[in-house]
Amino acid sequence: MASPPNLNSSPSEEKALHNLESQNELTTDKAPYRLMAVLLTLYFAQGLPAGFITQALPAILREYEVSLQMIGLSGFLLIPWALKFLWAPVVDKYFVTKWGRSRSWILPLQLISAGIVAVVGLFNPHQLSSANTLWAIYGLLFLLSLIGATHDVAADGLATRSLTSLIRNNPSLPAVKNPYQGMGNAAQVIGYRIGLILGGGVLLLVLGQWSWRYSFFAMAALIVLNTLPIWRYPENKYIPIIVSDSEPKTVNNEDISHQSKAPLTLASVSRYIQEHYGYFWQDAHMRAWLTVLLTFKIVDGVSSGMVKPMMVDMGISTASIGLWASVLGSVASLVGAALAAWLLKRMAHHNALIAFNALQVATTALYVGVAVGFEHPSWLGFDSQAQSVAFWWAYAANAIEHLAGAMALVAMLTMIMHYARHDKAGSDFTTQVCLLTVFSGGAHLISGFIAAQVGYSGHFILSVALGCLCLLPLIYWRKGFAS
Repeated sequence: MASPPNLNSSPSEEKALHNLESQNELTTDKAPYRLMAVLLTLYFAQGLPAGFITQALPAILREYEVSLQMIGLSGFLLIPWALKFLWAPVVDKYFVTKWGRSRSWILPLQLISAGIVAVVGLFNPHQLSSANTLWAIYGLLFLLSLIGATHDVAADGLATRSLTSLIRNNPSLPAVKNPYQGMGNAAQVIGYRIGLILGGGVLLLVLGQWSWRYSFFAMAALIVLNTLPIWRYPENKYIPIIVSDSEPKTVNNEDISHQSKAPLTLASVSRYIQEHYGYFWQDAHMRAWLTVLLTFKIVDGVSSGMVKPMMVDMGISTASIGLWASVLGSVASLVGAALAAWLLKRMAHHNALIAFNALQVATTALYVGVAVGFEHPSWLGFDSQAQSVAFWWAYAANAIEHLAGAMALVAMLTMIMHYARHDKAGSDFTTQVCLLTVFSGGAHLISGFIAAQVGYSGHFILSVALGCLCLLPLIYWRKGFAS
């Protein structure tokens, strides 16, 4: 099996990069630090609403007596994140040149998402048990998720192209141990996790002190505030605008022109798929990598959606979940991301990926102990009055699993960047991230039904078993680096 492809620059890329370096030779001295700050704020703005959807919403719904099945169906809100590869080429291709390839999308999308969050704040949470109210909020949150997924395409493209430009200025760095990629992906994960802390855990805390409306208005204001760094970021100063020979050229240095419309046929669809996505199955190594992408997050999809509902059923208040589970878990994720960035400077990235993922599977097993301690305390030698001990087990298991999960995510995002071509950075990166969610999203959808049928104990035992099976594609892919 061959090693990962070494993506060489086209003549147009080399010319654009040479012109960029000639315009400002000192740019790269300050670019890494400014870029890390921008990435932190971009992914923080994403993490705020995502924290509400993935962290706070399940606990809030359970508190207002929404069924586990309906909570599990909230996984439909994440569908845009699984399908964003469909419109990722559009985000990469169409933009206003003077604004920048990514800023053209990021700026308006952040403002729109702030508006949607403010509208959610106008609802009455006491009516969540009503089907009409619940589906109305689900509809708004689906739109918010759609905007967030599109924003993520542009942000990932900005990160990938920026880090690639930095890497090109230091070609002596080996491809699998480049520090910029570890730093950049750690900045993304840290920024996103801080957003999760505020949008998930802190929101659960303040809902008991503030009104529902003011809590969401404050979240919307934070999203607007985090638009300022990208507003002031001179994207075109640091990143050359590279258009591949197969793409239409810019017109009057403003917009990308539209190609002539061709009739939609099966053959044209097949050519489109092969042109944009055939790269991912072009040889045995890429097919092995494709299998890794499809199976990597299945265990997370099965297990994560039922952690907060289990805590509510254990008798833990949403305020305690916000503080001891969401906030502590997210802080642990920050530590995990920083630890991963440090280790990635010292480890080959493909070795780190399999090691960190194995660690996440092992830490997921801690939830089995928590669930058994809650549902079957006698199995562990406790009586029914010992459930308070299980509370602390839940907090500890959640924090440790979040730490390992963040390490695995940083390693995965770093490897994803290795497989993203420069002129298709946003779409390649996005396609790979979407592939991560294809089966994990489906697993999330059925997680509530599984837990309702076999209990939390059986649910998490199944999660660990699936996680062990999903290590096999990683092991097979890893062999390609030894040949």
